[in-house]
Parts: sequence; C-alpha cells; structure tokens
Amino acid sequence: MSKSIFELVDKLPTGGLTVSMLKALDFVAPGEWQNTVGFVNTIKTVTGEDDEDLIQQIGERAIYLFNDKSQGYQTALWLYQTVDATDRALGAAALANKVGEKIPLLGFLNSVTPKPDKAQTIDLTLKLVAELVAFCQINGIPGDSIGDFVASLGEYSGESLIRMVALVCVDGLIPLGPGFISKALSMLDQTNPQELEQNSTFQSIKDVIPGDNPAGKLNFMSESFDSVKGWMSGLVSANDLTPQKVVHNLQGFIDIADDKLDYLAAFIDVSTNYYEHTGTQTLAHRLIERAVAEI
Repeated sequence: MSKSIFELVDKLPTGGLTVSMLKALDFVAPGEWQNTVGFVNTIKTVTGEDDEDLIQQIGERAIYLFNDKSQGYQTALWLYQTVDATDRALGAAALANKVGEKIPLLGFLNSVTPKPDKAQTIDLTLKLVAELVAFCQINGIPGDSIGDFVASLGEYSGESLIRMVALVCVDGLIPLGPGFISKALSMLDQTNPQELEQNSTFQSIKDVIPGDNPAGKLNFMSESFDSVKGWMSGLVSANDLTPQKVVHNLQGFIDIADDKLDYLAAFIDVSTNYYEHTGTQTLAHRLIERAVAEI
C-alpha cells in the first residue's frame, strides 16, 4: 500500500466531476453526503472533538489500525480503488477545466464506447460484490456474509449511502434502463464463467470473491445481486427514479440528449471514481470511530 490513509483522505478532491455527480444525486438522499476531505478535518467531523492532543491520538490509532495487515482495511480500500479503475482515457486533466461550465458530451462521444448490456451487468455486479466484501473486511466478518450485508444496507448513511445511490443510478438505471434489476438478473443467468473471466475487473479482484472457481464466484455474484434487489427496488420506487429523472439532475453539469444514455454511462464510467472517493471516506470514518472506541 503506497499511500497512507491520511494522505489519501488529505488528497481527496473538493471539486471536479465525481464530486459534482455525487452532489447532483443528493435529491435521492437529501443532505446525507457532505464531501468531507482532509484527515484531521474528518476526525473533527466524525468525533466533534477539537482537543488537538486527542485528535492526534485518534489519528495515530486510526493509522495504526489501517496499517495492521491482520485487519481488512487495506483490502477494503484496494477493492474500492480497483473496481473504479476503469480506463480513464479521457483523463481528469482534460475535464478539469470544464468543471463549472457544462460539459458538452457530444464532443466526447467519439472517444467513449458504450458497453454491451452483459458487460455493463458484470461491472454493476462486481461493484456490488466489492461493496459486500469490503463491508465484511471492514467489520471483520467472513467475506460471504450476504445476510449481514443486506441487513446493514438499511442502515447505510452518509458517503456509504450516496455510493449505493450512485451505483443504482449511474451503473444501473442509466445504462440498463428502468427494468435494470430484472435485466441484470437475467443477464447474469445467461453469463458463463468464461465470459466472466474475460472481464478485467473480475481478473483483478477474483481472489477475494467467495467461490472455489469462476463458476462458484459467478454463482456468488448472482446470489449477492439477487439478495439486494429488494433494497434497490425500494430505493427506486421510494424516489420514483427513472433514467430521465437521474439525467435531469445531472444536467447541471453535463449536456446530454436522452437518446444517448448508453454514452452517458460510458462517459461517467471513464471520468469519475465515485467508488474510490466515497470508499476512502467510508474507510476513514470507520477507522476513526474504532480508534475513538479504543482510546
């Protein structure tokens, strides 16, 4: 692990496309997510503490916990980073100067390729499985604890909740349409282990996905997705979510026509890293809470 957790939290961006997108999704979970950045600032925000000595102690304990290889924190962070490490060919730099004005997406369409539905489904499911396994790692429970994960989803708040909202909106609804849950489940049914093995994200994280072989891992992925369909459909119906409604809320910073949703999905994929951004925040949050409890 090259960077320490405090460096990563200190380096989180305060603006840019990922932050703009997450703020635009606030309508699904109003006021839940604040973009808390900076390690000391995060300690103050989580604990309400302003005693410098105590903040220092909490920080040191949190860093110690993160660095302890017998804990699952580094694996969790690696998962959040890896499932988000799609090809950033468009380059954040090329887009950085666009933020604050609308990004006309038409100019980018020749450089992004929409994924076929099956590839999109595999990516969506791998992100969900990464969330589940990271949750288990952070909480020190076996990696196949689907029941514990599903039970905890109802308690999700803050950066964890906005991450799942984004998963539903930008990895589910926009690319796969309003029936994305049943569509994804039937796509998973039609996926064979060989197809799964061709997916680069799967290749990167397969060692931490429960299952003895690709077929077993595919089965675990299907089971995981099936187990959260109730939570996902609840989120969709409670907020009356449609691809159009999500896009309408993103139109503050992206200029896109409704008939180009698959391109929008591809664009978001290559130009944002919301899993890594909010995952880093979740991890810092949990480490700080545990550090406080142990001091």
